[in-house]
Amino acid sequence: MADEVQNDQAKGKGLLGRLGPGRPARSAEDGENTYIELRQDVHDRLVEEMAGRTNSQQADLVRQRIQDLVNEAATRQNIVFSRTERQRVVEMVEHDVLGLGPLDELLEDPTVTDIMINSAKNVYVEQSGVIRKSGVKFDSNAQLLQIIDRIVARMGRRIDESSPMVDARLQDGSRVNIIIPPLSLKGPTITIRKFEKESLTVQDLVSNGTMTQAMMEYLEAAVNSRLNIAVSGGGGSGKTTTLNILSDFIPGDERIVTIEDAAELKLHKLHVVPLETRPANVEGKGRVTMRDLVINSLRMRPDRIVIGECRGPEALDMLQAMNTGHDGSLTTIHANSAKEVIPRLETLVLMGGAELPSRAIREQIASAINIIVHQTRLRDGTRKVVNISELTGIDGDDVFVTPIFVYEQLGMDPDGNVVGFHSASGTMTMYMEHFSASAQNITEDMFVPVQPSDELLARAGITRELYEAERERELALLQGE
Repeated sequence: MADEVQNDQAKGKGLLGRLGPGRPARSAEDGENTYIELRQDVHDRLVEEMAGRTNSQQADLVRQRIQDLVNEAATRQNIVFSRTERQRVVEMVEHDVLGLGPLDELLEDPTVTDIMINSAKNVYVEQSGVIRKSGVKFDSNAQLLQIIDRIVARMGRRIDESSPMVDARLQDGSRVNIIIPPLSLKGPTITIRKFEKESLTVQDLVSNGTMTQAMMEYLEAAVNSRLNIAVSGGGGSGKTTTLNILSDFIPGDERIVTIEDAAELKLHKLHVVPLETRPANVEGKGRVTMRDLVINSLRMRPDRIVIGECRGPEALDMLQAMNTGHDGSLTTIHANSAKEVIPRLETLVLMGGAELPSRAIREQIASAINIIVHQTRLRDGTRKVVNISELTGIDGDDVFVTPIFVYEQLGMDPDGNVVGFHSASGTMTMYMEHFSASAQNITEDMFVPVQPSDELLARAGITRELYEAERERELALLQGE
């Protein structure tokens, strides 16, 4: 028997594909089918025996019964496998019954930040900022639909052909978007943005190069002195993470109201009132929008309003709140650059049906928002704050967005990593007196530009002379404007 086992393993076949005496040998594909059949057999018997009783209080009982049923099924079907493989079957059935099936393996992997399920056999993940195909597969689209039903049922939601899209949240806070046929042509599709179990800290952002210590001190002073800040960037750029960290700078004695579509913020404060939108029920009633919550939050005596993401008509109410005594508010917004935040907000205001001229809207924006922190995900998967700008005024229809800190990308090294550095732009902050009046320790030397080191230039494969020539050319173009 030991020799047969070694031969099977040498041929690359799992022992789940090797049947006991008296049964014909099967290919690796047949072995996988046997594995699926065994799991389905155990699953069906367990559901029949313990329907409605697989809750957390019965978890230990369920696990024990699964082990018994796996042993019984293996004996009945005359399947021979090792102790390790037997345990693997038990664990997979446990995931099917008590968890989210194969999805649990990805959710438990700390290196995975995003999960993208395009169909049962087509699963991708993001690890260390890079998207790659996962080896995890589902038995069928039917199994995937069962897992989807389990996800949405926990949230008191539903998904079917009449309502084939849903946003939900897992028990750990991970954000989930689901879309099923007929809208999804290849099968059920799930996209999960995993919730970080351990929140990043201020020093984490500095140590991993997302921003410099000077930039962080500047933002800390801005939050403490109650300047209004918008964090912009594309999807997956880390806006919410940065917003969460900025909120840590809010003094502990202030009342904070957070407003989100799906609760992701994890503020380490005592006096926090988290609010979350609600979709319409099956009858199409009961919907509560971001705008409803923003309006209501003004009646809740907030010292600070933190809006998880501004992406609809609530933009006008947010701007009015910032302009009428709710200083120090924070929000995020989708935009490709700091300058594009202005037309983006203008569009969102118009979406709310506000019949205001463009200049009036831009005046509201220029007086409401003080600082824009723009973040992006670079080609190598790293996330950087590439621009911290101040809104310094308005002339006609133009709102001046002045960079204070910038990230300059020099190139790529041979390993495919982005090479660059953070620096002050050379423009002094317009809030120096404001910071002094608020007792913030901001000094002028923080705004002196720095030069890249020779080592950094060498990594990017460029010389000091070439770098200086390029800088002179860029400066000439700017002066020409």
